[in-house]
Amino acid sequence: MCPVFQTNLRARIPALDKVQEILREAVLMARRCDFPVHRYCPLHSSLLFPVLITFQRGRSEHTDRKYQMKKIQLLAAIFCCLTTFAHATDDLSLDEVVVTATRVQQPLDQTLSSTSVITRQDIQESQVADLPSVLKNLAGVEFYQSGGIGKQSSLFMRGTSANQVLVLIDGVRINSATTGSTAIDQIMLDQVDRIEVVRGNVSSLYGSDAIGGVIQIFTRRNAGEIAFIGSAGIGSNNSHRAAAGLGGKIHDTDFGLNISRFKTDGISAINPAIASNANPDNDGYDNTSLTASLRHAFNTEHSLSATAFNSVGRNQYDVSGVATDIHENASVLNKLSLSSDNRLTESWQSKLQLAQGSDEYKGYKNDVLIASSSIKTVNDQASWQNTLALSTWGKLMLGAENLNQKVVSSTAYTKTQRQVNSVLAGFTGNYENHQLQLNTRRDNYSDFGEANTGLLGYGYAVSAALRLTASVSSAFKAPTFNDLFYPGFSNPSLNPERSANSEAGVHYARDKRSLDLVYFDNQINNLIVFSGGTPKNLSLARINGVELNYVEQFDDTKVKFTLTRQNPRDTETGLLLLRRAQSFANLALAQQLGSWRIGGELQYSGEREDTDINTFNRTTLGGYSLVNFTSRYQWDKHIDISLRADNLLNREYMLAHGYNTLGRTFFISLNYQ
Repeated sequence: MCPVFQTNLRARIPALDKVQEILREAVLMARRCDFPVHRYCPLHSSLLFPVLITFQRGRSEHTDRKYQMKKIQLLAAIFCCLTTFAHATDDLSLDEVVVTATRVQQPLDQTLSSTSVITRQDIQESQVADLPSVLKNLAGVEFYQSGGIGKQSSLFMRGTSANQVLVLIDGVRINSATTGSTAIDQIMLDQVDRIEVVRGNVSSLYGSDAIGGVIQIFTRRNAGEIAFIGSAGIGSNNSHRAAAGLGGKIHDTDFGLNISRFKTDGISAINPAIASNANPDNDGYDNTSLTASLRHAFNTEHSLSATAFNSVGRNQYDVSGVATDIHENASVLNKLSLSSDNRLTESWQSKLQLAQGSDEYKGYKNDVLIASSSIKTVNDQASWQNTLALSTWGKLMLGAENLNQKVVSSTAYTKTQRQVNSVLAGFTGNYENHQLQLNTRRDNYSDFGEANTGLLGYGYAVSAALRLTASVSSAFKAPTFNDLFYPGFSNPSLNPERSANSEAGVHYARDKRSLDLVYFDNQINNLIVFSGGTPKNLSLARINGVELNYVEQFDDTKVKFTLTRQNPRDTETGLLLLRRAQSFANLALAQQLGSWRIGGELQYSGEREDTDINTFNRTTLGGYSLVNFTSRYQWDKHIDISLRADNLLNREYMLAHGYNTLGRTFFISLNYQ
């Protein structure tokens, strides 16, 4: 580094030496990591039935190692020179309260499950538009997106697939009952107030689909005095974004209304140099989203609230076919809920919720509706949860749930409805240096029978700052309507997937520093795979690895580093699971300079296995390294101006074979609150 430049930086950033030491350690760690080549694993049904998956969900689903490592070292060196870069990292508030990890309120630094929180401030400082863009910086989380914002996205958490991760909006399921996954690509962050992410088995809390973990999204609320919020911005690829909200409190009633609009011309989803029979034109996307909330407090003990969420997306996409064809789809996500919160006694808190979540999709070819592509799934849900405070050392949670799923489709499913009745119980307690978590749940499905799950977690506080944790748990994933009832390609005799998970962690949190190191081992039995034209329970998968989370505040400088090393594989064949990297990491720095906040991040992912878009044979996707930059100027206490630059070095890479990713892009916005 230039001595004069280094001296100037050191004068403005007292912690520069510490930051550079951390970066040097990160480079040494990267040098020690090897990135073995993935192997093909036939666990993706979309590889065998691409048309079926396209119509039923509406989304069509080498680099030299030394060169990759040189790029990592070069980019780390760049960051040593640009220590004033910033990133929307988690606040180091050790008294942060979460609810997703146990379904009762609990301090974040006391959770036994590996839990991360993304606050509204984090979202604003990140300046990204959609849910996948903000989740990808977390440890254990990967995703692929087939062509940019709004295109099909699939989330991998600790190596598990998208339909093995449960996504909730304000506690409500909105996933597709036909595929089991949630259209996270249709959730815009202008409508999101907070995100809690729990990694690892939590089926004993939430039932099916939580083998890999739970992502709970809390929509925006407008609290306090009545106020207006708004933002507008423009960027690359003729992208436009606008949002407005109004809300506050009148006497004992809170209300809020937020609406947002996002539109982009996009890029060609499929690379025509790889698949010449795909339309090479740009594939645009537009989304209009809305959230509304109303809450009335009758007194300090009883309140009634209603919330609504709606996302309407129109997306152009590519398929291999006639190069002049234009393909579009329309996706609609809805959530409605009514909740009654009641403190029945000093130690008894009750919550009754009625809700509906739905996912609707229609596909179009050359502006004509595709006859077999219209599908809507609905989740009608009722739950009653009771939390009992047992003196000062523990809480008992008891609950009952009912879920009714139905499918309305232009395809004649052999069965279009099913019902799930569930009971659950949990205990969370602290006694001196010891923590304990016990959960059990019983789900009864009308189409395949019962599933029982449990969790046992223990924590020991070595000191006020250092904790050791360990847990064992079981989980399951119910077969989807596609698996059980799709005409000609289903198997009504399928059993649910079963999972056994164990993990152990070391956690350090003190002042403005936190460090979490967790080892996890997840074994999944009865994996549902396609064999001989129908789904069958054949395979066994094992996913084990290590996650590292480090966050520290040095005066006005914040550093965050996450690293994931994992081995997701089919134990019967020894082949690695598709589109999962064995190593990926994120390094982020943040610096406050008066009214300016300047920052950036370095993202790295190793090689992954995929299938060739043309031949469906195994192929290797090269690793990649990305540099992103953010800048924010606080004009006054209400107005700020933000700039974000993604893929600053304009790297070419693929998340799914044959599909393009965005090159260098810029976005500038004006925000009022």
